[in-house]
Amino acid sequence: MNRIELLVQGWEFCYDKEDWYPPLQDALKGVSASQAAWKPEGSAVNSIWENVNHLLFYKERLLARWTGEETAYPEGVTNDDTFAVPSAEEADWQETLARLERVHRGIGEKLAALSEEELDEAIPGRKLEGWAHSLIRHDAYHTGQIVMLCKLQGTWPARRAFE
Repeated sequence: MNRIELLVQGWEFCYDKEDWYPPLQDALKGVSASQAAWKPEGSAVNSIWENVNHLLFYKERLLARWTGEETAYPEGVTNDDTFAVPSAEEADWQETLARLERVHRGIGEKLAALSEEELDEAIPGRKLEGWAHSLIRHDAYHTGQIVMLCKLQGTWPARRAFE
C-alpha cells in the first residue's frame, strides 16, 4: 500500500469500516437525540452529541483550511466551545449526523484524489498528511468515549458481531 491508500484506509476505519475498534458510524447507529444529549449524573463528561459536535468542528476546520476558506483558528472560539450543543431536538440531531457524514465523505473523497506529493503540502499549520492522521486518531479517541456512554446507557450490545 502507498501512503495515500494507507491514509484513505485509516479514514474509512475511523468512520464506517470495522478495524480494531468500532467505527464512529456504528457507535452512533440508532442513537436518539435524547440518548445523544444524556450525561451520567455527577460526572464531568461530554455527551455523545457534544463529542460529535467537537469532531465536526475539527473536520469542518480541516476542510476549510484545505480549501483556503480558513487560515487561522476562529477568533474567540475555545476548544471547550467546540463541544456546545445549541439544541436538543431530534431534527437537529439528525442534521448533526448528516453534517458529520457529509464532511467525513467530503474529506475522504479529497484524500483519495490526492497525489503522494500533495500529502506533503502544508495547509495552515502543518502538512496535510499530518492533519488527516491526527483527525483519524482524534475520531478513534472520541469514538471510544461515545461507546462508553452507550454502555453506561445500556444501549451498547453485550456482544457485537463484525467482520
